[in-house]
Amino acid sequence: MSQTEEIEDSSAPLIEHLAELRTRLIRSVMAFIVGMIICFTFGSQILDFLLIPIEESMRGLGNEDPVMQYTAPQEYFFTLIRISMVGGFMLAFPVIGFQLWRFVAPGLYRNERGAFLPFLIASPVMFLIGAAFAHLFVVPLAMTFFLGFADLPSYLAAIVADESGVSDVKNGGIDIVFNGKVNETLDITLKMIMAFGLCFQLPVLLTLMGKAGLASSRGLRSTRKYAIVAILVVAALVTPPDVITQIILFTVVYGLYEISIALVAYVERQKDVAARKEGIIGEDESLFDLDDDEEEDEEEDPLFEDFADEDADESDKDDKK
Repeated sequence: MSQTEEIEDSSAPLIEHLAELRTRLIRSVMAFIVGMIICFTFGSQILDFLLIPIEESMRGLGNEDPVMQYTAPQEYFFTLIRISMVGGFMLAFPVIGFQLWRFVAPGLYRNERGAFLPFLIASPVMFLIGAAFAHLFVVPLAMTFFLGFADLPSYLAAIVADESGVSDVKNGGIDIVFNGKVNETLDITLKMIMAFGLCFQLPVLLTLMGKAGLASSRGLRSTRKYAIVAILVVAALVTPPDVITQIILFTVVYGLYEISIALVAYVERQKDVAARKEGIIGEDESLFDLDDDEEEDEEEDPLFEDFADEDADESDKDDKK
């Protein structure tokens, strides 16, 4: 066989993989476009659903007829485009995940397929849980805080006027009222939904890393203080500038971090059970103690002591010379 034929044979599998990747990408993009069209068709209803938290907050503060506005001709259209892109990706994610699975699965062993598939299912479920938590609990709390804080001076002025008997009719000044823009309000809602949805992926990611041997429960516990700082930074960056929302995000994500440690520890126990059945380790041993044992053996190995003694003798001879 000539060298040219060997090169052509070796490049054939690569071309097949690239063709397979192209097919999976085309199907994923088509699913995204279909989902985007569906969400754009019902864009007004989806927008009304996303604006429920601010509507309830405004009604709770005494506004019986909440109104949102847009100040540019194209603003409402591009708002619907943003909604349809996010919603289209969420609708298309099962198809995208399935295409990813079909591309990766042929290169995995049977046990690896069984380990990877549950995480592919758990990822969208955890994202939906995080998004629902943000939309139903965090966003209404943030909206109530901001709108209530803006209305606080008027509320205190009304109390003072009632106690002093002074009429609340103004002789001068300007009334400050809230005229919410659709895109700005939606921007806060979508950021919170995406932030909590992605943060809820933490147990899935860390457990998958533990399954692959890239993370250990001992390592996660030892880096807990760094994780706390990182979570605080993320909470400060992705949430609106109010302490309550940041505390909620920090509490939730830190709780997910601790749950991730417990899940990784469970994965390690499962690996230990399988290793004991195969006779790799004893009953009182663990696969995840071997690294420490190896380090101790290296430190106590007589060979290292001999090398150390020889180095010491050579240094003494050099000093005498």
